[in-house]
Order: sequence, then C-alpha cells, then structure tokens
Amino acid sequence: MSSSDGLRDEAERCLRALAGDHARLRDDQWTAISALVVERRRALVVQRTGWGKSAVYFVATRLLRERGAGPTVIVSPLLALMRNQIEAADRAGIRARTINSSNTGDWDQVFAEVEEGAVDVLLVSPERLNNPDFRDLVLPKLAAGAGLVVVDEAHCISDWGHDFRPDYRRLRTLLADLPPGIPVLATTATANARVTKDVAEQLAGDDALVLRGPLERDSLHLAVVNLPSAEQRVAWLGEHLGDLPGSGIIYTLTVAAAHEITGWLRDRGYEVAAYSGQTEQAERLQAERDLHDNKLKALVATSALGMGFDKPDLGFIVHVGAPQSPVAYYQQIGRAGRGVDRAEVILLPGREDRDIWAYFASLAFPPEHIVRSTLDVLDMADRPLSTTALEPMVDLNRARLEMMLKVLDVDGAARRVKGGWTSTGEPWSYDRERYERVTAERRREQQAMLDYIATTGCREEFLRRQLDDPAAAPCGRCDNCTGRHWPTEVTQESTTQARDRLHRPGVDIAPRRMWPTGVKDDLGVSGRIKPELQAETGRALGRLTDIGWGNRLRGLFAADDTDVPADLVDAVVKVLAAWDWTARPTGVVTIGSRSRPRLVTTFGRRIAQIGRLPYLGVTPIGDPAPRRHNSAQRLRSVWNALAVPQDLAEALVDNPGHILLVDDRIETGWTMTVATRLLKESGAQSTLPLALATPT
Repeated sequence: MSSSDGLRDEAERCLRALAGDHARLRDDQWTAISALVVERRRALVVQRTGWGKSAVYFVATRLLRERGAGPTVIVSPLLALMRNQIEAADRAGIRARTINSSNTGDWDQVFAEVEEGAVDVLLVSPERLNNPDFRDLVLPKLAAGAGLVVVDEAHCISDWGHDFRPDYRRLRTLLADLPPGIPVLATTATANARVTKDVAEQLAGDDALVLRGPLERDSLHLAVVNLPSAEQRVAWLGEHLGDLPGSGIIYTLTVAAAHEITGWLRDRGYEVAAYSGQTEQAERLQAERDLHDNKLKALVATSALGMGFDKPDLGFIVHVGAPQSPVAYYQQIGRAGRGVDRAEVILLPGREDRDIWAYFASLAFPPEHIVRSTLDVLDMADRPLSTTALEPMVDLNRARLEMMLKVLDVDGAARRVKGGWTSTGEPWSYDRERYERVTAERRREQQAMLDYIATTGCREEFLRRQLDDPAAAPCGRCDNCTGRHWPTEVTQESTTQARDRLHRPGVDIAPRRMWPTGVKDDLGVSGRIKPELQAETGRALGRLTDIGWGNRLRGLFAADDTDVPADLVDAVVKVLAAWDWTARPTGVVTIGSRSRPRLVTTFGRRIAQIGRLPYLGVTPIGDPAPRRHNSAQRLRSVWNALAVPQDLAEALVDNPGHILLVDDRIETGWTMTVATRLLKESGAQSTLPLALATPT
C-alpha cells in the first residue's frame, strides 16, 4: 500500500468518526485534504452547501494534529454555525473552542487551553480581527503556531462578493505574514468566477489550488408565488405553512416584517419564533435549539440568521421578500434539504423589495469628500478618537462611519488602536472607479433577481448560471420545469385578517434621554436630558419598513406634498384611541415642515378637529439645511432652526397643558426633542409626539 493510500484510509476513518459509518470521502475532498496535509498548500474550495467542506478541515485537522501540528484556526462569521460545528467536532473527538462577541467571559480560559495544547480547533469571528489587542498581540501568536488556517465563507473577502465584510479584508495581511509551510483552506458555497479569481489571488496568487464543483441540489424544489399585496402574501403563508414538510426558515428583509409575520402565524396557531439582529442572545440560542429539536414549525428570520444554521433535515425555506442578489438567495436556500429527499423553496416577492434594496444601497462606501474630511479630523487630532468622538465631526451615521473606518484601516490610511482611531499619515487614494464598478455590479445583481422572479425557464439553472456554474442545466424539479405551480388563491377571510394584523396601527416612539456627545462646546448641553425637558413616549402610525403600513407610507412620502389622506387620519384616530396616556392632550401643535407643509398642517388641524382640541399653532423651522445623518449633526441642524413664535407662545400661556406635538415623520427624534424643550420653556406641561411614520 502506498503512503498516499495509507493516508487516505486514515482520512476515511477520521471522516467516519465525524459523519458516521456510511461516510466516504469524495475525490475532491481527498484532493483538498492531501494538498493541505501532504503538500501544505493553499486551497480554495467552492462547493455547494451540504457537500462537506467542514469535513475537509476537520479531517485535515485530525491528520495534522496527529503529526504534531498546532491547532487549526478557523475564521467564520456564522455564530450559529460555530455552535453546530463545535458540537460535531466534539463528537469526533476534536476539541473545538470559539472566540466571538457572545462569549467574552471565556476568552482567557480559551487562550490558556490553546497555550496548553488542549485545543484542536479555534473558531474566531471576523470582528475580532478589528480588535487592536487581538490583532496585535493574540492573532500573530495564533497564526505562527497554527497547523492550519481556514477562512470560511471566503466570498466575504472580496468586495465583489454578495456579502463583503471589511473585517475579512484583514485576512490578506494575516495570510501574507504566515510562516512558510502553514496550509490555508478557504471555503464558500457561493462564488462566481470573478469572486473565485479574486479570493484565489488573495490566497496565493497563481499558486492556489482551486476546487470548484457543480452546485446542483437535487433535493430542492424551487418556486415563485407572485401575489399583488403584502396582506395576500402573509395570508398565503398562513394558509399554506402547514402544507410544507417538517420545519424550516421563513426569511424576511426587515426586522419589522419578521415580527409582524411571527405575530400573524402565532395567531393562526403555528409554533414560530422571530430571529433578528435585535434578538437577545439567550432568545437566539433558545430559538435555534427549538428549531433543531422540531419544537418550532419555523424561525421567522432576517439575514442575521444568514446561512449559519446546521439542520440537515430542514424541509423548507420561504422568503417573504426577495434578497437583492441571486447569489445571496442561493446561499440562503442552501441550508434546506441536505438530509432529506425533498425540500420546498418558495419565494414570495413584494413590490416593496426594491425600496428596501435602495435603502441598503444607501449604506455603500461614502463619497470622497466625506472620507477626506474624516482623515483630516484624524490627522489634526492629538490623540486617538473613538467612533463616538468622531461622529459629531463627520456627517455619517454610526454604522456607516464604522464601516468606512474599517476600510480605511485595511487600506492603511487609518488604524484602530486602544482608545479609538488614528491616522497613519500614509498616502491614500479614493478608488472611485472600483466603488462605481461594485455599485454597478450590485445593480446588475438586483436586476438578475427580478429576472429570476420573471423567468419561465428552469429556476435552479438560472441561479447556477449566476454563479458561473459550467454544469448548470435544467433541474426537472422546479415549478417551471414541472408545470406544477403553487396556488395563488387566498381566501377573502384570511386576506382580511392579515390586513387587520398588518395594519394594526401604532408604534411606540421612545423619547431621547441623552444629549449626543460632542455638542457641549457649541450648544451647551451634555449628558442626560433633564426629565422636565423630555417628551413623553410618542406614537407613530407605522414604520416605513413595515410590510403593512410601510407600502402606504412610502408611497405617500414619495409623492408631492398633499393634504393628509383620509384613510391615514382614520388609522391615526385608532392609534389615539388606544394611547394609554397619563394625561389627555389639551391642544395640538405642529412641527414646521420645509418639504410637506400641507401634509403636516392638515394632519395636525384634522386631528385637533376630531379630538375637539384647540389648534395652537406651528413651531416654524428656519432656512433649509442639508439632511444630517447622525445625532450630533442632526441636533445642530435643528437647534437654532426651530422657534416658538409670539402667537404660539401666547397660546401656550392661555393653554399651558399637555401638547399633542404632530409631525409627518420621526427619524432621529431630535426635532421632537428640541421642539419639546422650546414648548416646555414656553409653558407647556408635557408633549406627546405623534407622527405618521418612523423609519424602523
């Protein structure tokens, strides 16, 4: 027997310990394992979900460890999948631990176990790569002593990938600094030819071994169900969820939709749970366990669940709303049907999908003048500046500012250190051409998703061609191939009930309680807002991201200024009727509007008329200023723009009660906060903010 045959037999035994006695290595799995263990090469494996990519790195880990190598370091963004992987590795006798944002209390113990050689696999979340201590002190030691480095979901490295993450770009530096002889494995299920080439080049230039297989999933039965309205889509889901096999995942595009659909399905008697980036960690873990144990029919999840859930017998994936990329869609649906013969995959697209895509597109890399101004601020600072300290000086919201800083860090223009961010002083050029190309690629992907919805050809073949799969061919299973389409009829009763559920009016608006940092010098305020100057908890009719009121409200704000529509007034009256206020309003004041004065004024006057309350007047707003995107900038823009005119001040003297403070929409909350301060200083006892819409 050759040494190669002996090693393959050993690898087969490792695989059976991991996956059961029936398991056998695929040829490409063995090719990858041999390249890592024998040749110590760098390899990129692009294979469909369920093919066995994790088996490659677990088997390679066992073989390398038995030959005296250090632990495997796996960088993975999927915390839920990390937990599943650790359990699977433990069953195979592979000792795995993780370092991520959810287990900070365990880090010292984990590092001690690594030092003692008691850990075979260390899973690291990518955000750790942005932590200065971890990046500068821990990661170099881990990398130098590693037996194998694995980059899971490797498409995240490439800004052409559908899920590009700035933290992942740091891996280029890590890989470049690895000592010779440490093998590297990158894996992904969703990389087209451009992303594959980009990732391979970042791995090892032209020397990377690329193993790319066909992406066919013969258990998936794809379908699209086109319904004209949100309430019909939700009603359809309520009528047909029981027809879907086993348990599964219902994906939504927004947090609001996840909670709305969860509530509706529970009303219909289904065991479901909502799962989003806003879900508490303990609730996430419980929801994952309940789905894994088939205690739930479905998780109703945003992309926070992503691909990171390992349940081979998932019987269905339903999307209420289309992801903006066929590649992202194919990755999400790939979680289903890995351990069953048939899984249903259903897309319920909506008219609002494009609006939501446009919102996500607005979070792209900022224009050059904003980037330059940020670098100028860092250049002039005599100390590191935290994101909080930078925010008042840069017109970006927190999430977008942090994303930009991470990119600048990777590009070498800025650096994250203890205490915040500093400028490196290194030359930096704004790669406008690259950003424009990426933006154009995103638009192409969105159009491709619309083409997928409309296609009369094979759906799986369409998606595989988007991934440049050379073996793409008609599947013979999807709705178009078979001619068997899901029914599009829903009962009027279900539609009415869904409409009532989705259009249940009223969203709480919590008042601002703290002034933003960085405005004390020019505005003279800091810290906690005095309770006597705070607004009460307010109400909005709905969120712009709702799948119920959201469509109606987005249409209103997209149109020209107009009188408040009667149907919205009727709905707001229901909000007012259900408002459990401590004191009934005694008068109505409207916020001055530059863009929709008719809408706001008629809204306030109509509510005053219906409630038999005096309309006291308007707090006018001054000269138009550019829209601001973060708290400090927004507060500055409205601080001196709002005013209480003489006639309103006199009306408040005569009626110093509880003011219903009306606006068309509440975004950051600072306009309401400043108006409340002015009205209370003019004699109002309290303010009750009321608006038609809030963003989320």
